[in-house]
Amino acid sequence: MSSASPDKRPKMESALEQLKKHTVVVADTGDFKAIDEYKPQDATTNPSLLLAAAKMPSYQHLLDDAINYGMAKGGSVEEQIENAMDKLFVHFGVEILKQLPGRVSTEVDARLSYDKDGMVAKALKFINMYKEAGISKERVLIKLSSTWEGIQAGRELEEKHGVHCNMTLLFSFAQAVACAEAKVTLASAFVGRIFDWYKENTDRKSFEPHEDPGVLSVTKIYNYYKKFGYSTVVMGASFRNTGQVKALAGCDLLTISPSLLSELSQDHSTVVETLNVEKAKASDLEKVHLDEKTFRWEHNEDRMAVEKLSDGIRKFAADAIKLEAMIKEKILDVKNGK
Repeated sequence: MSSASPDKRPKMESALEQLKKHTVVVADTGDFKAIDEYKPQDATTNPSLLLAAAKMPSYQHLLDDAINYGMAKGGSVEEQIENAMDKLFVHFGVEILKQLPGRVSTEVDARLSYDKDGMVAKALKFINMYKEAGISKERVLIKLSSTWEGIQAGRELEEKHGVHCNMTLLFSFAQAVACAEAKVTLASAFVGRIFDWYKENTDRKSFEPHEDPGVLSVTKIYNYYKKFGYSTVVMGASFRNTGQVKALAGCDLLTISPSLLSELSQDHSTVVETLNVEKAKASDLEKVHLDEKTFRWEHNEDRMAVEKLSDGIRKFAADAIKLEAMIKEKILDVKNGK
């Protein structure tokens, strides 16, 4: 009996399919088509992604509906813009949830990053708007900047309101520890932006995946959370290449851009689980506790984290302002009968 010819042999699973066996794959996009193509469990959005999506002709109906909502709510032009923008964020979230089984992350305005009460209020407004659209709060993660104020807003939302939070712009180990102690649902550690900083500020211009500073950061956070039994889960984010993604196979979640999802779907190399609870429990990490004073000092000692957190907040705020300008222009066009 002859063996099967080479072209009849079963094709090796793609790296993406293998990765899904070890890790929850999340799509980092506001583009519904990409979500439909790569079949992630969850999706994450932010002002930058939604600004890009809102410019696409195929999503103009969502923008128009959000503007009508904002105008119908009345108030000053500024209040109408704010309500329209909040509605747009929720509109995208609702549409995304139609295409996946899990959760969507919706981000609170980065300009509130140092205003705990403002973040809590905005988060609860989002949750109420989702409820009006028939979406349970269990399917929504509220994204908050991982400032001290943001982490405490996350603590309050989780404890008092049962609202699940995704702490974003996380670069330092101090931020990660504070998130775990606040018992937030999820912490998003930014692999690619850490990598960018080391490329720009050190003599090293390239790293093998296993020595990549962003990969090492997520690995340490994952091991710490698992070793000490924290409920907070870790999501690697902001990847620059598929090597970084594959080096974190086994992490709780990985949020990946459509371009890298496409590369992974065409990559048939073997993906090996690198992170797991057994390895984490065997690590030599020691438990630490951070009050506000210690958090601020430890975070401040990490130059990379200080610079990338402030830079991330500024960039998300800048894109939120651009989105507001787009909405304002459309509102004024409607008012002027254009």
